[in-house]
Amino acid sequence: MILGVALRIQEPSDEPSEAPVLVTVTGGVPSWPVARATARTASRACVALDLTGARTAAVAAIRVGGPCAPALRPVVGSGVATIVRGGHSVTGRRLAPLDTEAVRRFAAACGLADFAVTATGSPMLTEHELAVAAIIAAEVPDARITLSYEFGHPGLREREANAIRNAALGPEAGRIADEVARELPGVPAYFARSGSGLVSAHYFRRFPLACDLGATASGERGRAELGEAGRKAPDGVAAAYGAALAEPEAQVERIVQARGRAELERVLQDARDEALTRVVSAGAAPGSARIAETTVNPLSYLPDGLYRVRVTAGGRPWAG
Repeated sequence: MILGVALRIQEPSDEPSEAPVLVTVTGGVPSWPVARATARTASRACVALDLTGARTAAVAAIRVGGPCAPALRPVVGSGVATIVRGGHSVTGRRLAPLDTEAVRRFAAACGLADFAVTATGSPMLTEHELAVAAIIAAEVPDARITLSYEFGHPGLREREANAIRNAALGPEAGRIADEVARELPGVPAYFARSGSGLVSAHYFRRFPLACDLGATASGERGRAELGEAGRKAPDGVAAAYGAALAEPEAQVERIVQARGRAELERVLQDARDEALTRVVSAGAAPGSARIAETTVNPLSYLPDGLYRVRVTAGGRPWAG
């Protein structure tokens, strides 16, 4: 028996949160309402929520690249940001040495634990983002660090915005995952992704942005499935049902350079291997992990041999 859970995250206030909507699914057939005692016997729980109104933490943002106009600096709200020398071109050419001392001073003095790191050219070469992360970890041992290359977008500002948003959601994602674990002791928890699929609670804690609109996506699937069966249900039930029907999924998106078919196939295999590793981290049983889709698009507005690669992997949940 699989448990679908729809949570509604309210804007920060003193008012109590709404009770979650619970749906059990056996053999693909939904049933509700569900008693708490029954919920705690589920083989796994699949949680759907939108993080639109979630509490956000102050973020320390580090951009590795050249100077820019004030209007183009990192947008961090109540957090703090700096720009340090370094970065690479989209072809992987180093633009400048990384200013490690500037990174160290900022990390030590900012007073925050949630960091977002964005380097120019990181979808092609991750070297400077990884180096910055190592410096932060040495200076702030309890730091939570988001690296922009993990979101794959070639545009620096889009990657940076995603990294900052992910870092800001981290503490609240941890609180939500802890709450689900307390309410459903011993029941493995998954969280619905914004597009499709699920991720493990561990993955959700690290990449909450992947689940930013999880309830919206799950609701669409749930309504479609219920409609085909000639059943109607409230939106919360549809979201819980849609989440319960999903399986773990993960994506890898990179900019790669390849001269010739053989080299392209090699870098594609690297991306596929990374996607398979990531979907296992997202909660798929290792033996079930598979490549669902591979997309390769040449970047015609840049030098020859550059491609944008997106690989999607899926698999059966290891739990239940």
